[in-house]
Amino acid sequence: MHPILKLIAQRLALGLLLLFAASALIFWGTSILPGDVAQSILGQSATPEALANLRRELGLDEPALSRYFTWLGNFLQGDLGTALTNGRDIAESLGTRLKNTLFLAFWAALIAVPLAIFLGLIAVRFKDRWPDRLISAVTLTTISIPEFMIGYLLVYWIAIQLGWFSSVSIINDSMTLGQKLNAIAIPVMVLILVVLAHMMRMTRAAILNVMQSAYVETAELKGLGMLKIIRRHAFPNAIAPIVNVVMLNLAYLIVGVVVVEVVFAYPGMGQYLVDHVSKRDVPVVQACGLIFAAVYIGLNLIADIVSILANPRLRHPK
Repeated sequence: MHPILKLIAQRLALGLLLLFAASALIFWGTSILPGDVAQSILGQSATPEALANLRRELGLDEPALSRYFTWLGNFLQGDLGTALTNGRDIAESLGTRLKNTLFLAFWAALIAVPLAIFLGLIAVRFKDRWPDRLISAVTLTTISIPEFMIGYLLVYWIAIQLGWFSSVSIINDSMTLGQKLNAIAIPVMVLILVVLAHMMRMTRAAILNVMQSAYVETAELKGLGMLKIIRRHAFPNAIAPIVNVVMLNLAYLIVGVVVVEVVFAYPGMGQYLVDHVSKRDVPVVQACGLIFAAVYIGLNLIADIVSILANPRLRHPK
């Protein structure tokens, strides 16, 4: 088997193993939570008979291992169960919520990724000069401020003082694309500021690391300009680490968007998860947790595969 195909197969197998381990950890973590699910649903005035009947109905009287494999098997078939609090199908509710989260993450990534790479290239081109220092200072400032604080500051300045956008980002299917973009403008700004710094700094570091290579020095001795060296030699060979950091931040835009969705009351998966955590709705928490884990592991797998394909030593083995 070709070395590239072998490595990709190993990464895929490892990804499936990690996802299986994550599902077990999520199920175990929700199972050991303090309190009684049946008691929280029926209330403190419930009779012992009613509690026993509900536990039997929910399958809580079965062994934990049996409940885990039943839950995992149903999940793999697309059956996420029903919410304990309202009896609604979780898959149906999550469909809309996941679509909203992906919509928010897409527009943030569409702006943040090219902007971060562009700023990283500018910082390399003007290394140790004022553009590099200015970009580094601004991005270091934004990465040091908690995202909820950035959100509140932007709400105060942009929504309240200037009145450009709404402070509450609620979207629905009846809205036009323009109305949706207007509604999510501030949370998109927050997400861009949060992930931009990390991607820009890693892009800068990756390209500067390549710039120290012997072939770059050879290009300089040939009289090639700095921009041409960066474009033709440094950037293509720095793609692998850049893709890794981009994928990590894309995973954050989907998985780590919980705080931003709560701050802006955005109807995404993060808000849905927080609402049901407070109600101790275990099936919803388990479903959201496993979906988040699958997204995170999947994006990291993509980054690994791109890094493998971008490695010339693996593409052209001796």
